[in-house]
Amino acid sequence: MNPSADPDTIAAIATASGRGGIGIVRVSGPRAATILASICGSIPAPRHAHFAEFRDPSANATDAVIDHGIALYFEAPHSFTGEDVVELQGHGGPVVTDLVLRCVLRLGARPARPGEFSERAFLNGRLDLAQAEAIADLIDSATEQAARNAMRSLQGAFSARIDELLQQLIALRVYVEASIDFSEEQIDFLADGEVSQRLHALRRQLRAVRDTARNGVLVRDGITLVLAGRPNAGKSSIMNTLAGRDTAIVTAIPGTTRDVLREEIAIDGLPLHIIDTAGLHHSPDAIEQEGIRRARREIERADHLLLIIDSSAGEQPVQVLEELFSTEHPRLPPLTVVQNKCDLSGLTPGLHTGSTPPAIAVSALTGAGIAALRAHLKRLAGYHDVSAGDFSARRRHLDALDRCADALDAGIDALDAHAAAELLAEHLRDAQQQLGEITGQFSSDDLLGRIFASFCIGK
Repeated sequence: MNPSADPDTIAAIATASGRGGIGIVRVSGPRAATILASICGSIPAPRHAHFAEFRDPSANATDAVIDHGIALYFEAPHSFTGEDVVELQGHGGPVVTDLVLRCVLRLGARPARPGEFSERAFLNGRLDLAQAEAIADLIDSATEQAARNAMRSLQGAFSARIDELLQQLIALRVYVEASIDFSEEQIDFLADGEVSQRLHALRRQLRAVRDTARNGVLVRDGITLVLAGRPNAGKSSIMNTLAGRDTAIVTAIPGTTRDVLREEIAIDGLPLHIIDTAGLHHSPDAIEQEGIRRARREIERADHLLLIIDSSAGEQPVQVLEELFSTEHPRLPPLTVVQNKCDLSGLTPGLHTGSTPPAIAVSALTGAGIAALRAHLKRLAGYHDVSAGDFSARRRHLDALDRCADALDAGIDALDAHAAAELLAEHLRDAQQQLGEITGQFSSDDLLGRIFASFCIGK
């Protein structure tokens, strides 16, 4: 992808809004150095911090000094964007930082779009698309493991795995297409077993990368888990136990929870977006009715449902399901029955194998069975414990890897069933294009627009 022949100079505040110790205005483009000279009086040596007054050339002498701080100049192509880049690091008040930005804009820059600095870094070949996305993932990390995975992707761990697959795929395409050029030798060429061996080896490596990417998506996005059940079944207690803190109010009075409560936790690096809901029952109370309506809406959106029942009251999972969901929710998300208060009912804590849907006996009071519940949540998400080789990934990456796997499977079928070199070559070309979409070797402007529009301004 080629950069624009005559790009604008862009500028934005690169620090978070509000008060802080430092406020940074970032500038990138052909006028960056000229703007720096106008504000600071000179252009400092590249990559050296320079203490200076930030002056507004259009203001009178009395009001010319806006702030003073550190000026940094990165000369193209040795910068984040590959263009001339300037950073003005001053005091972190929102008014003074905005004054510096307005001065920069008057001197010839325009406001940067969300993600435009990273987009220019990609267009100028400073990083590939997967690395650019890792920047946003690093900023948005909800857990320590998500941040570590994003940093590995930013450093190129994911891209290196994709590039390794691409190089093998390209070599295999060359090998196969050579057989098409020498068609009289094609049958022996394809029958020698080497093409089949390399195809299957590539398929296994792709599967390993896809499994790691799937784990990366889970670490990045997590799963949404809704707790539902009758009033006083112990939903809020389960939520507090999983979170390790008293997030929800717990009392012996039924109907204590009347609205949706949300909590973010992590189980061995897997983010869980837990939603506690109002007890489901028939109530004449208008406030409770609204809480129940919101509960059912969250259930429809959930990745997984935990149906909490009071095992000490003799509640049976099938009966509760029929009473609460048979008419209102003909299509429920995947669910697990959590039989709470097993310390009172005498149920053995832990997962009860062979039941449909899965059932786990726990006690929110004593903590019995909670470890089994945590392990079950990891299993249902398809999550494995993180390792040093994990990286951040997105759902679009998984989709591309799935399409690549489909193309390889079609190629294997073309080889095994028909010994058709032309079909195999076409499927290999398709597989290469799917992989190339991950790092941006093949990407549409529409795709780039959607990706970078999700970034924050100034990055």
